Amino acid sequence: MKNLGILLFILMCNAANAVEMKRNIVPYTTANRFVADTDTVIRKRSLSVGMSYGSDALFFGRTGPITYPFVSTDVIYNTKNGVFIYGSALKLLGYPTLADEVDLGGGYYYRFSSKLKGSVSYSRFIFKDDERVIQSATSNDINWKNTYDWKFLKSSVMFDYLFGKSSDFFTTINLYKRFETTGNIFDGKDYLTFEPGVSMIMGTQNFVQRYSIDHDSRTASDNIVIFGDDHVPYNNGRFEVLNYSFKIPIAYNRPHYTFEASYKYSIPVNVEGALKNKRESFFNLTFYYVFY
Repeated sequence: MKNLGILLFILMCNAANAVEMKRNIVPYTTANRFVADTDTVIRKRSLSVGMSYGSDALFFGRTGPITYPFVSTDVIYNTKNGVFIYGSALKLLGYPTLADEVDLGGGYYYRFSSKLKGSVSYSRFIFKDDERVIQSATSNDINWKNTYDWKFLKSSVMFDYLFGKSSDFFTTINLYKRFETTGNIFDGKDYLTFEPGVSMIMGTQNFVQRYSIDHDSRTASDNIVIFGDDHVPYNNGRFEVLNYSFKIPIAYNRPHYTFEASYKYSIPVNVEGALKNKRESFFNLTFYYVFY
């Protein structure tokens, strides 16, 4: 933990720094479901359209008591000066609804140097009345991300303030390394990217308590609890480590589109309140096409 604290201090001191922003589908979303993780950057005015599949909806290191495979469609428009706007729709598989969640947002990319880049953004989450996914416990997200290229690896620090029915603060630290093929795959215009990484999420988890209250009628069947065994409410407002994860994404890239498959292993820690989260594997497929 001492070494981890030193690493965190170094990264926080470089918060005027950190990794490369992806100007493809959506630069950042709380559910980590809309963006291909390979580090493709488009430095032009562009319109991107994408589709994603995920094996379960993950929200700041937490999942709901029921597994929710999903598909999503996403659109983002980027301007030359760094302003972007986006919209996305998510559908949970196995349910009759056309869309269970719609997200709208926008923000601004900035660049201090060739190594230091970042973005600030705001997202609004709109849910169907059922509000099945755990993300439904909040409805707004203000995100600030900084990325820095250390040459031998890249790092990023993200800060999130979520508010709505509950309020929470999060800090997410990522370390990853990008590898890219030098030879052609099928012709002279395609290549593969491979970007393994590790992440740590710290924050509060008031959204867990809010989710349990909203779904109190399903307590028995979904194994949701509000109080601990000692009948004392959990301190979900405490800022602490929530999750460690390891991710292995690989992508096939062409000038206008990318197809990515990724595997993520999630290790939740300090699980309190409504959810009985355990270690879990996640699989995602993402495809997006860029017009510019």
